[in-house]
Amino acid sequence: MTARTRLSQAAVEERRQAVLRYVADHGETRIDDLARHFDVSLMTMHRDLDDLTGRHLLRKERGRAVAFPALTMETATRFRENSALAAKNALCAAVAGRIRPGNTVLMEDSTTLFPLVPALAKVDQLHVVTNSVGLAQRLGSAAPEVNVTLLGGHYRGDFNSCTGPTVTRALSRIRADLALMSATAVLEGRLFHPLNDYVEVKLAMLASAEQALLLVDHSKFGKTATYAYGSVADYHTVITDTGTPDTELAAIRDLGVPVETVEPEEPSP
Repeated sequence: MTARTRLSQAAVEERRQAVLRYVADHGETRIDDLARHFDVSLMTMHRDLDDLTGRHLLRKERGRAVAFPALTMETATRFRENSALAAKNALCAAVAGRIRPGNTVLMEDSTTLFPLVPALAKVDQLHVVTNSVGLAQRLGSAAPEVNVTLLGGHYRGDFNSCTGPTVTRALSRIRADLALMSATAVLEGRLFHPLNDYVEVKLAMLASAEQALLLVDHSKFGKTATYAYGSVADYHTVITDTGTPDTELAAIRDLGVPVETVEPEEPSP
């Protein structure tokens, strides 16, 4: 029997994210069933689940993998950061050229925007305003020339960001050239989020920016969450990847909003 080719770390992480999605969709799944579904050995599946358990993304219980509540899965930074990386990289590459020297840019709490940091380091006299501690840390490390304002308020450790009236009041006193934002769920052009505090921050950012771009990968479409907060019509352009269903793209265009689609790069072998 031919030995299986050893996978790159990126490919292993992609499989683990797929396992996490599968368990989240099913609530709980037998570990041997997971191994069969993903065509890996039982030992490999245990390693995958041990890694995900160590990151507090799911639980292992007597031969089963058990999902955390949907709210945690959809919003926790530790889950989102490694999800759909190829699509996020492509989305950020598509908007990098729209950021001009001297701009003030609002960037919300969204791991979709993290890959944009290296490009921001090349923009002169840039001012970034964000409620994301994770984004501010990345900018401070990789783009120290960028002027960063971190909006303080109620700190939510699981999301590594701030919300609340202090954040929204600060945004009301800012006038930005551009807002870069994402969405947790999009259905037929309508936008949804499971936490109202984050909805308030999104609305405040939209009100403070001359122009807003919505960067959303295909996995967010066809879904809803507890709180609706308007539609894609509040944005100048929607940028998504080629995996987004045609019906969802058509719904956006029906609202008169331009849509740009990008092709994610395949992970390196």
